[in-house]
Amino acid sequence: MAFDNTAVVPSAARTTSGNSGPLGCNGSVFALGVIVSAASGTTPSMALTVEWSFDGVNFGPGETVVSYAAITAAKTTTQRIVAQAPYYRLVWAITGTTPSFTFSANAWSLA
Repeated sequence: MAFDNTAVVPSAARTTSGNSGPLGCNGSVFALGVIVSAASGTTPSMALTVEWSFDGVNFGPGETVVSYAAITAAKTTTQRIVAQAPYYRLVWAITGTTPSFTFSANAWSLA
């Protein structure tokens, strides 16, 4: 079985909250992997959620909220996601004192 790999967020150091921008779902079921290669600051924390859209402009959390456990250090995490709309985006909220997270995200079609 071949998997379609799509870069969602390129690797970079980020110090503020943000999002990936609109992305088309690459299958009805996909895996969304996040690689955090560095975290720094005083009590740094990053919350990740997935939001959905039918038009690629207006996004919301969806009936089934897709979120990751708070990230406070370097780690790799992956979730299996069932698409809830034609478009999605990965949203990150970074908190702490002078926090910085270097991370990337990729999606792989599973269906």
